[in-house]
Amino acid sequence: MFTLLKTSSESSARRGQLLTAHGPVETPTFMPVGTQGTVKALSQQELWAMGFRLILGNTYHLHLRPGEPLIQRAGGLHGFITWNGAILTDSGGFQVFSLEDLRKITEEGVLFKSHIDGSEHFFSPEGVMDIQLALGSDILMAFDECAPHPSDHAYTRAAMERTHRWAVRCRDRWRQRRDQDPALYGQLFGIVQGGSYLDLRSESARAIADLDLPGIAIGGVSVGEPKETMFEVVAHTAPLLPADRPRYLMGVGTPEDLLDGVGEGIDMFDCVLPSRLGRNGSAYTSVGRINIKNARYSDDFRPVDPNCSEWCCREHSAAYIRHLYKSDEILASRVLSYHNMAFYGRLMAGIRAAIEDDRFLQFRRDFIARYRGGEDTPDE
Repeated sequence: MFTLLKTSSESSARRGQLLTAHGPVETPTFMPVGTQGTVKALSQQELWAMGFRLILGNTYHLHLRPGEPLIQRAGGLHGFITWNGAILTDSGGFQVFSLEDLRKITEEGVLFKSHIDGSEHFFSPEGVMDIQLALGSDILMAFDECAPHPSDHAYTRAAMERTHRWAVRCRDRWRQRRDQDPALYGQLFGIVQGGSYLDLRSESARAIADLDLPGIAIGGVSVGEPKETMFEVVAHTAPLLPADRPRYLMGVGTPEDLLDGVGEGIDMFDCVLPSRLGRNGSAYTSVGRINIKNARYSDDFRPVDPNCSEWCCREHSAAYIRHLYKSDEILASRVLSYHNMAFYGRLMAGIRAAIEDDRFLQFRRDFIARYRGGEDTPDE
């Protein structure tokens, strides 16, 4: 499933290719988050034109609405949303963390109370595999329990050990279903947990690697811990993962986070930030993140980012985009969501080219020097 094409001589950065049933994905890669079958404010065709070949959906949300039986009748998630690339689906494990007041965890699984209508839905490791296979996911994530930050060592260990037991059940169900139906093509990734405790991370990395799955993710980060702690965990864990399998850092992050993660040997990332911040008036630019709603842009007829050649900057001035936000116009969300996602696409393409040329660290230094040159303050 994964071919390692190049390794940096000066860091742990890796250049690879992930082969899926819906085509190859060049790594390192960033996955736009389409939780409910859509990346908010953007079309699948636009994402494809930006160069993205792998997007993310969410098992929990798609199960609740519209339900996997309907999606399966439409030809799977690819057919339902009209996407020719690959799809990774999160298992619902993040909702175990984020919907604390609406769920009950047992050894058998998790009972959720729907945030939509209050109905109850039970997620077991086996059931999560069945849902993701019905969705037609190219990459399935194992069901896991993410301990919140902060949690004590004992609680974090218990959540990690349950994650390991659930991973075995996910693997067994995945293998059983694929043996029964060779047409099922989804590949299963395990998830390393352990909070901010490095001893637990070491233990979890060994346990998940021993399952011999096609890929491994580092989960349970970016859940409230300081950024230094997060990358201490990443730097400790990534080298413990098999070098011949893709490494996925879940829920991360900012442009600087992507560069730091690549430098530690991470191949795959996802995060809601590009579209979420775009919908709220923030733009990632070559000279830093800006807030278009600030008064300084009210009379600025230049592009948001002079180094962006996309229509969002080529056709619209900062003053006009600010006017759209202040007027609560739908186009406002479209313009900066597109800009931010295209920015991430260019960043990842630049990272891949830099690794190929063995100049990743210089690329990172140059990017950071420019990026930190003009970052805005919050709303003025």
